[in-house]
Amino acid sequence: MSRVKKLFRQEILELSAYPVPDASGMLKLDAMENPYSWPAVAKEAWTDLLKELPINRYPDAGAQQLRDGLKESMGVSDKYDVLLGNGSDEIIQLLAMAIAKPGATIMAPEPGFVMYKMIATFCGLNYIGIPLTADFELDEQAMLTAIKESQPELIFLAQPNNPTGNLWDQDAIKKIIEASEGLVVLDEAYTAFTDVDHLELLDQYDHVLVMRTLSKVGLAGLRLGLIIGRSEWLDELDKIRLPYNINMLTQASALFALQHYDMLMVQTEQLRVDRVVLTSDLAKLPGLTIYPSEANFVLVRTPDGMARNWFEELKQKGILIKCLDGGHPLLKNCLRITVGTTSQNDRLISALSQISASGSVQ
Repeated sequence: MSRVKKLFRQEILELSAYPVPDASGMLKLDAMENPYSWPAVAKEAWTDLLKELPINRYPDAGAQQLRDGLKESMGVSDKYDVLLGNGSDEIIQLLAMAIAKPGATIMAPEPGFVMYKMIATFCGLNYIGIPLTADFELDEQAMLTAIKESQPELIFLAQPNNPTGNLWDQDAIKKIIEASEGLVVLDEAYTAFTDVDHLELLDQYDHVLVMRTLSKVGLAGLRLGLIIGRSEWLDELDKIRLPYNINMLTQASALFALQHYDMLMVQTEQLRVDRVVLTSDLAKLPGLTIYPSEANFVLVRTPDGMARNWFEELKQKGILIKCLDGGHPLLKNCLRITVGTTSQNDRLISALSQISASGSVQ
């Protein structure tokens, strides 16, 4: 037996690393990134700012100025605090570490964000995934039964959900929260693309936190996530947050972006328009089922057995999307397409039209 296998936990050895495909030279429509760049004048002002940063020094350990800016931009009440993470992934990991007692459980609907389950495994926690219904709605009764039987310490509810793109019934969410003795986290990674948010639930329930990210609004390269809630929760999470986890370049760049928040909002509004057009164009293609989306991506289902073929043929045409077929039974024959610019979406539709016309749809 090798030393690695002897020392490392079996569940870690059995994992696969999070897959990130090489997108070199490709039209990248696989990772829910904002395709719009900043105007030249904004880029110039940003780079001038970065030139003056004292990168020989550690950053502000608590990133207080950035936290205050985020609260103001997002309309977060002074009653609540904000904790920052190196992307939402780090925040999920902090939450998992905080509850990692023997026998502790994380629960989430499935299909959902894969890192809930992966991080539960990293931290040696039980994980319970509750399948959504066939139309990707919460199975309310199954969730309530599982909560009663397992009493999970932590429940994640993503609004909108990735990879399905839909919002769940608010009454069902409240019933799940009220049934839970543990912490419930509303993951709002895609909140910029919908009119719904859940900050009001912080006022109604003392065991709810709201998690967000700046990745989807054009700052994916900064890796900045945040969680909003009562200080009694965030003060404890702060104890296990690694020091200086938000670097100086990220803090300065995010603050600059917040000072130009209207620029980001213009882009997200454009993407909401682009989403409507893309959805309409996809619906004209033969054999596709299009699911309603409140995010910056669209979930589609191909004819039986075609998802992998279409994915590979798009790659041959220089377009990278996400093939979900095989990831979960409810996602059979499914592809996820990030909303791009108008020209990028047109290129995708043209390529899919060629693929369907070539006989890939029988």
